Amino acid sequence: MKKFLFVFMVCTVFSCSREEENTDFDIPTTQFLGELEWIKSFGGTGEETAQAVIETSDGGYAILGFTNSTDGDIQDKSLNVNDYWLLKLDADGTLQWNKTYGGSKDDRGQSLVQTLDGGYALTGYAMSDDGDGSVNNGFHDNWVLKLDALGNIEWEKSFGFSGHDHSYDILQTTDGGYFFTGFLDITSARADGNTEKSGTLTRHGVGEFWGTRINKIGDVEWRGYFGGTNNDRAHGVVQSEDMGFVMAGFSESDDFDISNTQGSYDFWMVKVDKNGNMLWERSFGGSGIEIAYDIAKTKDNGYVVVGNTFSTDGDISTDKGASDIWLIKVDDSGSLVWERSFGGSQFDAAQAVTPSKDGGFFLIGNSKSSDLDTNSNAGENDIWMIKTDAEGNLVWQKSFGGSDIDFGFDVIENSSGSVLLVGETSSVDFPSLTSKGRSDLVVIKVK
Repeated sequence: MKKFLFVFMVCTVFSCSREEENTDFDIPTTQFLGELEWIKSFGGTGEETAQAVIETSDGGYAILGFTNSTDGDIQDKSLNVNDYWLLKLDADGTLQWNKTYGGSKDDRGQSLVQTLDGGYALTGYAMSDDGDGSVNNGFHDNWVLKLDALGNIEWEKSFGFSGHDHSYDILQTTDGGYFFTGFLDITSARADGNTEKSGTLTRHGVGEFWGTRINKIGDVEWRGYFGGTNNDRAHGVVQSEDMGFVMAGFSESDDFDISNTQGSYDFWMVKVDKNGNMLWERSFGGSGIEIAYDIAKTKDNGYVVVGNTFSTDGDISTDKGASDIWLIKVDDSGSLVWERSFGGSQFDAAQAVTPSKDGGFFLIGNSKSSDLDTNSNAGENDIWMIKTDAEGNLVWQKSFGGSDIDFGFDVIENSSGSVLLVGETSSVDFPSLTSKGRSDLVVIKVK
């Protein structure tokens, strides 16, 4: 889910300059058809963000992100460094409890699941080897925590080598174990020699898709590395009907495991079987840059993948502006079924997709546009929500934000049909909110 430096820099170039005057734009017909139920924020005087949200078995919600505050809603930490931050809300958005996990260095929560026993499993990337963390192998490691239903740590494990190794998504498998994915930093590890990695790992380059299968107590069952000589990173994973795993992210490579590339960066999907053997890989995109951030299964055993594109050719049939949200659907063999672009003339990008009960999809991300598919912008980036039908056609859209930078990172439809969005806001004039610090975790419920 959350960003690497290159994408942040690209986003900054297109997102952080204010327009001096408005231009007359076409107003879209896809107006907001939902009803805003409530907006809430949580945080302290520092910086907070939400990266993932799930509905819990009691009808409430659990949200994972990270915080560097030591005050406000955060009362269990004393250092102004990033820690994993888990919040438990009831169905009305009232904070029931929140806890931080980490040590004296940079620890960033990215994804969570509620486990079969009613607890939680968290993943992200961490530098600490103190506090709640027991081991760090160098820079960031994949850090997985298993918690009970009240957020108490049952076990924690670090997985990594001497470079920056990030984990972005986790799921619980049908046998009670877990699978998480992200990337393995090959370049930094290579500087230490090849002794810490065996076999063909050293044949590859900057980064790899990295998928790790662990059992219910955190022991590694297998892990697989996939990529080429350049930068390849997995941001999302789902379990397939045949008990394998499908990972989605991006690739800059055109060799080794990657074939049929389209341009400089492509959406890249990899399907492996239950033992980690590659079944297929596919690249999608154009001659520009495509970055995929999330994947979801469809009712017909296919997959939708979402992110953003700068291309105007290749697999991209429609160009809206500088950067567009790009949504693709593929079948279980990896063949492209359809693709759709959303956006305006400025920078637009999506971070998450989730299927809706009517067969369509909800997308969440951010937009700086106020034309074409959008009809308003409060300043800089706004949180942007999109509803599509089953074929990916735009049904309605809605932006939320203030005059500063606002990002949406995850979206779910709950069992009652309401939709919950989470992200962050730096705006002091975000409607209905009072700013708590430099950036706050924001939760929005739509019904």
